[in-house]
Amino acid sequence: MNWFTAPEYWLSRLVFQRALAALYLVAFLGAALQFRALLGERGMLPIPRFVERVPFRRAPSLFHLRYSDRLFAACAWTGCAVSAALLAGLDSRLPLWGGMLLWLVPWALYLSIVNVGQTWYAFGWESLLLEVGFLAVLLGNDEVAPPVVVLFLLRWVLFRVEFGAGLIKMRGDACWRKLTCLDYHHETQPMPGPLSWFFHHLPRPVHRVETAANHFTQLVVPVLLFAPQPVATAAAALMIVTQLWLVLSGNFAWLNWITIVVALSAVRFPTRPPSVPAAPLWYEIVVLAVAALLVFLSYHPVVNMVSRAQVMNRSFDPLHLVNTYGAFGSVSRIRYEVVVEGTLDAVPREDSGWREYEFKGKPGDPGRWPRQFAPYHLRLDWLMWFAALSPGYAGAWFGGLVERLLENDPDTLRLLRRSPFPPGEPPRHVRARLFRYRYTTWRELRETGTCWERTFVREYLPPTRLAGMAQRS
Repeated sequence: MNWFTAPEYWLSRLVFQRALAALYLVAFLGAALQFRALLGERGMLPIPRFVERVPFRRAPSLFHLRYSDRLFAACAWTGCAVSAALLAGLDSRLPLWGGMLLWLVPWALYLSIVNVGQTWYAFGWESLLLEVGFLAVLLGNDEVAPPVVVLFLLRWVLFRVEFGAGLIKMRGDACWRKLTCLDYHHETQPMPGPLSWFFHHLPRPVHRVETAANHFTQLVVPVLLFAPQPVATAAAALMIVTQLWLVLSGNFAWLNWITIVVALSAVRFPTRPPSVPAAPLWYEIVVLAVAALLVFLSYHPVVNMVSRAQVMNRSFDPLHLVNTYGAFGSVSRIRYEVVVEGTLDAVPREDSGWREYEFKGKPGDPGRWPRQFAPYHLRLDWLMWFAALSPGYAGAWFGGLVERLLENDPDTLRLLRRSPFPPGEPPRHVRARLFRYRYTTWRELRETGTCWERTFVREYLPPTRLAGMAQRS
């Protein structure tokens, strides 16, 4: 079938696959380095407890068969190794079926992690990585030209990511329609980056242009992805530029980067395609059959997009094959942060020697400038942003965090930038307080050198100790 492949997209496929492998590597590396404190046998939300109450059919995962921290680590580091091999181009050195199986490995491993990851993995970019990663299995390698239907499905994913995000904004917070949301968003976003302070202090007319450009890119440009070339390439390039703007303005894990990666698959580079044989019949049958299944599964995401009750970041099947996306349907006007402190005093008082725990990415010390972490995902820091919005978001895990801080748990402390208590000298009590944070002005920055100003709001968690500590002390 001559129409089945598009040889002119061979370089687009190559760039897409190598970039996707790099994102897989980042995702698996984060899982390997963070899971013990979050999901391990002694974690805040242990996987063994989860698989006892959630059946395999609802959350397919290798860890339903057996779980141990050693097995999880093996899966995560295997994912790193396979991702690195794909990044190096090993799939192109294998026969077509071997390359497809190699791409299937990181998808299956990461699916196993996401489906038991609970609230730590309840982000849209997890499902997006899985959906795009599954399509990468079907793209083939150097033995065949890229299949047209898979290239179309990648554009369909990109359309849903951008158009869904645009719709959720227009249906959500009125500030998006008034073009005022970015007066607040750069300051109140989950994890600001090193340039976020400067983005916040752009003139308000520039914020209006930012917002209007966002609406244009998310509500108009996605339709052009299905136009003939070079229009589709221009549309994808405009999306890439917009996503790079978001990369500069904050830390959104790999959400912006994977959107860029998918957009690259729609770009037709001006190069001469190499000569390759026709695709084998079995490959055509597999690709067309799976594509038909994915089109069928798209029904629910489409219904969700056109619904006035549109929801964000929802997977409609346990394999995360076709999902719905969206972000920031509402924007906070005020930034709150939970500050966690500990003391060695046996009887905690307000004037006790409270020492503050420092997190890697979330705002803490007003004088510490935000750092760039994306595409790496600091999961605890992100959930601390939700905890500041409402204690209900942290009810399942915040108590476990406090307990592990009281124990000076090494795995938990590795998630932090710095613990104020040395090994062997855990705090007697831990407390949490809620502060309001705002960016300093240009004048305040010059005078104090600090980017944040914070004001105490209320107690978030009263001084807490481990059970039985009174008897030991």
